Amino acid sequence: MLSALQTPRAAAIPVERRRHRRMKVVLLGRYMLPSRLEYPCQTIDISPGGVHLAAPAKAAPGERVIVYLEHLGRIEGSCVRTTMEGFAMTITATSRKREKFTAQLTWLANRDELGLPEDRRHERIVPRNPRSLFALRDGSEHPVRVIDISLSGAAVTSDLDLPVGTPVRLGSTPARIVRRFDGGYAVEFNFPLSADLLDENLEL
Repeated sequence: MLSALQTPRAAAIPVERRRHRRMKVVLLGRYMLPSRLEYPCQTIDISPGGVHLAAPAKAAPGERVIVYLEHLGRIEGSCVRTTMEGFAMTITATSRKREKFTAQLTWLANRDELGLPEDRRHERIVPRNPRSLFALRDGSEHPVRVIDISLSGAAVTSDLDLPVGTPVRLGSTPARIVRRFDGGYAVEFNFPLSADLLDENLEL
């Protein structure tokens, strides 16, 4: 997709579609420019090779961009062109990460048609090492046991009495409590994890 974006539009479209099919998936996120300033964004369309973002601050062609998208996590690449809405950028990834990314995109593009519940949107893994810590704003740390982890959050057991909405740090990962259950909590990460991190050896 992305090399095609650097050629005239009429010639680019057929090549682009053969390489990576663009999907009309709308995801919210944030991005960081080389200035290290962060801004909110929204995808207009996306493929395993690149993404078109609606963005308030436009990257310049050739600039490196880091983006965090809900459900997909961190992606990196370079701006290839600006648009009226924002800019289009490449996605730089290993073949393994791109394979996972493609599967996630396909799922997201089809989830409404499949009728899958929202809370099943991410694969969940059970970590080999379930021990972790809740760090609270007062600086205190409390041991917790991780039940399972997805790209967007985790379930943990804990004896703490914390209200829904409490900001915490699970290990080194900023999060907030979104649900209580008997003996523990469900937390949602402030930024989704990168797809290539999600396996049973992950330690938060």
